[in-house]
Amino acid sequence: MKKLIKIFTIIFLFLMGLAASPLTSSAEAASKKVAAGTVMKKIKSSGKIVVGMSADYPPMEFTKNVNGKNKFVGVDVELAKQIAKDLGVKLEIKNMDFDSLLVALETGKIDVIISGMTPTSERKKSIDFSKIYYAEKSDYFVINKTNKAKYTSTSSFKGKTVGAQTGSLQYTSLKKSASKSGIKVKGLAKISNLLMALKSGKVDAVLLGELNAKTYKTNDSSLSLVKSSLSQAQMGNAVGVAKGQSDLVSAINKTINKCQKQDLFNKKYIPAAAKAMKSASSKKSNSMIKYSSYFASGLGYTMIITICSITIGLILGVIFALMRLSNNPILHAIAVVYIEFLRGTPQMVQVMFVYFGVGMLIKNMPALAAGIIAIGLNSGAYVAEDIRSGINSVDPGQTEAARSLGLSKAKTYRYVVFPQALKNIWPALGNEFITLTKDSSLVSVIGVGELMYETGLVQTATYRGVMPLFITMCIYFVVTFILTRLLNYFEKKMNLTSARS
Repeated sequence: MKKLIKIFTIIFLFLMGLAASPLTSSAEAASKKVAAGTVMKKIKSSGKIVVGMSADYPPMEFTKNVNGKNKFVGVDVELAKQIAKDLGVKLEIKNMDFDSLLVALETGKIDVIISGMTPTSERKKSIDFSKIYYAEKSDYFVINKTNKAKYTSTSSFKGKTVGAQTGSLQYTSLKKSASKSGIKVKGLAKISNLLMALKSGKVDAVLLGELNAKTYKTNDSSLSLVKSSLSQAQMGNAVGVAKGQSDLVSAINKTINKCQKQDLFNKKYIPAAAKAMKSASSKKSNSMIKYSSYFASGLGYTMIITICSITIGLILGVIFALMRLSNNPILHAIAVVYIEFLRGTPQMVQVMFVYFGVGMLIKNMPALAAGIIAIGLNSGAYVAEDIRSGINSVDPGQTEAARSLGLSKAKTYRYVVFPQALKNIWPALGNEFITLTKDSSLVSVIGVGELMYETGLVQTATYRGVMPLFITMCIYFVVTFILTRLLNYFEKKMNLTSARS
């Protein structure tokens, strides 16, 4: 009991120290890390502007398959191109979940947000905005056409479940009016997942902005619309910029003024987006074979993440297993804190913390590197416990015999303890490796183009929700099946070697 109290005290003190550390305080004041007037200088010196968006919001931003390659298209993409052109720099687009964009901007991972974002009073507390570049009059409930007679007005949805994209104005509107309207709110990060939930009956409707809702209805004859009376007066969409970047806001406003003066949004950008959507929604264009390069690219990143994370996990697992078994109280305490903390916190939170939090101290940390580090650190905690249990399962007499024969402690572990421990824990390690392969999908939340990330792009580009998921399931099954067979092969080899000896 005293030992448990001691362990929890160490963990508590560690967490309190972490909460008071410069790293955490810098995360809380992320916007202050982006000093006034520095973003424009960064853009000019690097020769590129990094634009964050959630490319699942047609016709504002979505993806299109062009010669087997992923291409970002839409109204917001065209505006981003024009801003980059006027600034005389190249355009780089970072695609991530909508509710991660604000954090990415505040931590300097992106330079601006162009993602159909409305400048609400809450958002203005964290970031600045350009002038409105496109205004929408109202929101609409997207419903299945078969329920057209059932749902005719906002009051029809009382007691029903309505979905909205988390972090969006529609989601906020639903949450605020839930008590009065009687509507149950369901939030998801991707609109493609919301529409899939609608078609499968998981939600009764999806609340979207006017242009977005009408676009989906035009490209899907099974959908219908009901005008919403929930939302406050629509302010429209604006470009999000970190606080204190008045020169950048001014430059963006000049571009918006030029686009509005020439009426480019209505004459060029929206028609081009509609054309791209019509092309993407055709039966010939949305064939899964045409999107095979997406799945291949995603699988490649998944395997890179898995292999690198397994390597990190094994190295850390051995180190922290030995530290936890050590008689040195300091090493033992460090190992306990590491293992318990990483096993006791959600892996997705760890991924986001490494990318957004630690990434502020390590400038220009790639999302792929952050994902590998986070998953590798998490895996190390679980592998450490597997290895520790394996070492403890070896008969103490084996160690005593090896030492009595003159072997050093290091050689005893290397030639006697570890080989036997590995044989005992091989099934557990194999299970960890297989789980790690599937857990790599979590890094999609920070915009890494692994398999689930690419699947989301295919869903948005083809307006097909289930088929891309089915293909992804099959790919994961094939990978894990092959990995399982390899692990079983090596397990048999170890058993055979053990039997001969």
